[in-house]
Amino acid sequence: MPELPEVETVRRGLAPVLEGARLTEALVRRPDLRWPFPDRMAARLTGARVLRLRRRSKYILADLDTGETLIIHLGMSGRMLISGDGAAQMPGAFAHDHGQMDKHDHVILTTDAGVRITFNDARRFGAMDLAPTERVEDHWLLSGLGPEPLGNHFDAPYLAGRFAGKRSPVKSALLDQRIVAGLGNIYVCEALWRSGISPLRHAGRISEARIARLVPAIRDVLSEAIEAGGSSLRDYRQADGDLGYFQHRFAVYGREGEPCQTPDCQGEIRRKVQSGRSSFYCAACQR
Repeated sequence: MPELPEVETVRRGLAPVLEGARLTEALVRRPDLRWPFPDRMAARLTGARVLRLRRRSKYILADLDTGETLIIHLGMSGRMLISGDGAAQMPGAFAHDHGQMDKHDHVILTTDAGVRITFNDARRFGAMDLAPTERVEDHWLLSGLGPEPLGNHFDAPYLAGRFAGKRSPVKSALLDQRIVAGLGNIYVCEALWRSGISPLRHAGRISEARIARLVPAIRDVLSEAIEAGGSSLRDYRQADGDLGYFQHRFAVYGREGEPCQTPDCQGEIRRKVQSGRSSFYCAACQR
């Protein structure tokens, strides 16, 4: 499933063609994806202007001049594809011919510049909903989320407070969206390796000094992944159809049995299943 860097990369790819654009047509080709679409979604989107495109956790939010916000979740295989000659007029942009509709093209938005944005989702675990912009943070998909890991509210004192007394493994705690929003399996593995913390250690037993190393490690790995266009595993692609490249920088994820990349470390990367997900780590230098 796309994690925060992949979703942010898609948002950045969509922003030049969607922000400020008016949706001249909205085609909704099925009644639902993971959940039913909102009532009259096509009619509520048609004619609306996109004021701003932002991200909250793993959700893309399109604020409209109608006072509503379109909430988009890519799910496991969702893609936002851009096509049409209008896209080529954007500075440094790309363009693909519209082509024939695919059976997995479920929602198609056309802008006043002739750009088509297609939400393609083969597995149909994605989602779209509409909510009042002024109350969108209260939407059931967003209301329980913790702070953004790249935001000002996520720092060492905050994380130490949330970890205090927790007996669950730190890997599980970081994947808890109520503690910090948007983190997923890949980048938690990488951040824990960078900070020298074992994914098996109880969150409540990590010292404040080590948490102070963990927070910037999380920020750094996410920022680097965003700049690399995310990590292309299985279905993920950027909005222009290109692959992300951060998977070539993985230090531990997917590297079971390989030597640890920490200087002077003689350990090798291990894999352990935690709560149904694979944790990759070095037992020699992550304690």
